[in-house]
Parts: sequence; structure tokens; C-alpha cells
Amino acid sequence: MTTIRTALVTGASRGIGKACALVLAKSGYRVAVAARSLENLQDAVSEVKNTGAEAYPVAVDVSDSASIKAGFEKAAAEFGRIDILINNAGVTKDGLAVRMKEQDWRTVLETNLSGAFFATQQVLPAMMRERWGRIVNISSVVGEMGNPGQANYVASKAGLIGLTKSLAQELGSRNITVNAVAPGFIETDMTGGLSDELKQKMLANTPLRRMGSPQDIAHAVRFLVSEEASFITGHVLDVNGGIYM
Repeated sequence: MTTIRTALVTGASRGIGKACALVLAKSGYRVAVAARSLENLQDAVSEVKNTGAEAYPVAVDVSDSASIKAGFEKAAAEFGRIDILINNAGVTKDGLAVRMKEQDWRTVLETNLSGAFFATQQVLPAMMRERWGRIVNISSVVGEMGNPGQANYVASKAGLIGLTKSLAQELGSRNITVNAVAPGFIETDMTGGLSDELKQKMLANTPLRRMGSPQDIAHAVRFLVSEEASFITGHVLDVNGGIYM
């Protein structure tokens, strides 16, 4: 009998996280979807169930380690264990470094980087017992090349790359792979607020001359959690249209 694997996706109420949940559901995985509000997850749950897959919503604030622990315990109780973790939840609080508020620095680092670490801690004991696991951290192209006005966000996304490589070395002997996907300029709510001038500048620097879609990222994630990618770990997969090489 084939084991049905369970994936948990953070930040799954919209954008890249929601796309990951749907693509994984269509690929035969059970999916736990996490976000700060259960109400915001209703659409994601409905769409996952429409694929014929099982879905379970959990309220998780990834900036709060106690919330992570409680939410992950609920998901594990529902599905048995978490085999695949997609650390996608993230926020921005942009501003020039000289004027950046301390709280804006802390909020972004705690959500984007510390949240991914504490979420990973929750799934590791079961993965290590089973000697199988897949962890994918959603980083960003700016974590590789930097970006003015985003010192906090860039530091958090660069930190995710370092975390990915370190965990890959720690966990490889237990058949747990840890990889990162670094999206470029993607059509999401986060980029929707950018000025037309900035969008045109970004597109001009992107060889493929288009923005990426959340599905472009989700397809990369699907590959990294598959058996076809079982010999890939500690890798950063750039999905950026060529804006950074």
C-alpha cells in the first residue's frame, strides 16, 4: 500500500503558499494549510478539497513559537505526522536602514527566519524517526543579491539560505532533504503595491521579460519534495526569470 504523505504549508491563505498547497494536493498529498486566521484559510481549504485531496486548516502565527507548537500539534493529531514542510510565511516592513524602526527589524526577522526555524523544529522528531522528510524554505532573489530599503527582509531571506544549508548537513544521514526556492519578481499581493515605474524597471532587468506566477514557484516546490529530487539537498533553486544568475 502506498503511503500518502502529508505536507504542511505556512502562509497558505494566498499567493505562493496557496499555490503550493493546491499543486501538492493535485500531486496526491494531504495538505495542512496554516495562516494566522482560520477565516482566511477557507478559500484555500475549499480549493484543495475540490482537487479531491484532504485539507486541514490550522491557525499559526509564525512570529510566535507557542502558536507554532500548538498549530503543528493539531495538524499532526489530524494527519498522524507531517512529512513535508513548506516554510513560506513572510512579511515585509520596508524602509531605509538609517530610519528603520527596531520593531520593524524584529518583526520581519522573527516572522521570516525565526518562524521557519521553530516550525522546522516541530516536524524534525517525527521525520527523524521515520527516516524520511522534505523541508523547503521559500527565500527570495533579494536574499542572494541584496536590495536597498529592505535590509530586514533581505537579512531574513539570506538567513533562510544559511539555515537551509546547515540543516541539510545535519539531517542528510536521516534521509531528510532541506532545500530553498528563491523566487524573483512574482505576481502576488506583496508585489501588487509596487509603483508602475518600479515594476517596469524590474521587468527590464528580467531576461524573460515577465513576472513569475505563484504556480511557477509551486512547481519548483513540488519537484523538490518528490522522489525525483531525493539526491538534492542544501540547494537554492532560483526561479527568477534570469534577474539574478
